[in-house]
Amino acid sequence: MIKFRTSGSSRAHKISTIQQTSKIAALQTVSGPDVEANLAVADELIAEAAARGARMVALPEHFALMLADETAGVRVCEREGCGPIQDFLGEAAARHGVWIVGGTLPLAANAPDKTRNAALVFDDCGNRVARYDKIHLFGFKHSKEHYDEAASIEPGEIVVCFNSPVGRVGLAVCYDLRFPELFRAMGKVDLIVLPAAFTHTTGRAHWETLLRARAIENQCYLAAAAQGGKHPHGRRTWGHSMIVDPWGDILSCRPEGAGIVMGEIDPSLLSVVRRSLPALDHRRPELF
Repeated sequence: MIKFRTSGSSRAHKISTIQQTSKIAALQTVSGPDVEANLAVADELIAEAAARGARMVALPEHFALMLADETAGVRVCEREGCGPIQDFLGEAAARHGVWIVGGTLPLAANAPDKTRNAALVFDDCGNRVARYDKIHLFGFKHSKEHYDEAASIEPGEIVVCFNSPVGRVGLAVCYDLRFPELFRAMGKVDLIVLPAAFTHTTGRAHWETLLRARAIENQCYLAAAAQGGKHPHGRRTWGHSMIVDPWGDILSCRPEGAGIVMGEIDPSLLSVVRRSLPALDHRRPELF
């Protein structure tokens, strides 16, 4: 059974209703098997985003470690609260003074032969304030392409939202994008953050359409931080990291390669969209 969790300190709750525009950034990487090298790239991009005024920075799925063998994640996973990737995220958030949605990293699962694909959130003091474990696990067969995340990953079961300086934020990861009921379960949020590593095949066909649909139907901003390019082991990811506004307009997009997309969360636009088209208030959940 899917559960719901809301996260945030008393300080975070006080700042959950935003009064002014706030800059957010989604980072795009082309990660490989070298954790140290991947973290160095991430740190440079976080520093650039912070220097450009971002209050919150989102990293892609598998930002610290992208392996050819999906089952290899079991051998390198970290225990919750302990490990170099988690240490990096907390230290980087504090050093750059930004909130970081730490893409995903492999954390120990209940099953010894699997991992959790987890997105961790750190505030601008380096404190961890939220954790979301990917619920929907990708499976795909097409020609020579084959992916089966369920073989090595244990699914999460908790819908996670948290309060932040940029408003109320809901978390999802990659394949979750195809399941609108997850986003409905978040309730009213100002921003959805989606770390991803969409394949080139599925991304070319569906990525933009799904991102814009989730932003439109939930009347919120959406920041998608993606892997984008040709990876050392030969896999090609779609990229096209982007920021989408509540009307479905794309504010910023990066097709391929490491870099940053930025946008502003405007509370007045959120208010106008929801007031002029109150679809969230018109829902009839008792019928479904």
